[in-house]
Amino acid sequence: MHVAYWIVAGLLALFYLYAGVLKTTRTRERLRPMMAWVDTVPMPLVRAIGGVEILGAAGLVLPPATGIAAWLALAAAVGFVLLQLGATRVHLRLGDRQIALNLVLLVTAAVTAWLATSWL
Repeated sequence: MHVAYWIVAGLLALFYLYAGVLKTTRTRERLRPMMAWVDTVPMPLVRAIGGVEILGAAGLVLPPATGIAAWLALAAAVGFVLLQLGATRVHLRLGDRQIALNLVLLVTAAVTAWLATSWL
């Protein structure tokens, strides 16, 4: 199960690291083509979401890699499940029915949470 965890969690961490860096460094205008929802929330909130994504990505990888507080990997994965539930809600509220990526990330985060229990 550890190999499966590293594959799934590694891919999830890479995705969220990339998305988090974009949200923390790009302007609203540069984010708008790929994230239409940024017009509906204040930029400090977009930056905060990006920061949470970066910290969550680190939480998926660093605790199991170091063996210190491995339970944080489970917490990070559950946090990503909650993040995607909120993101899906925002998309649907805005009338955006293209939520396939959100659902894939939600399922991937749930699988990662399940696999993270092997570190406990």
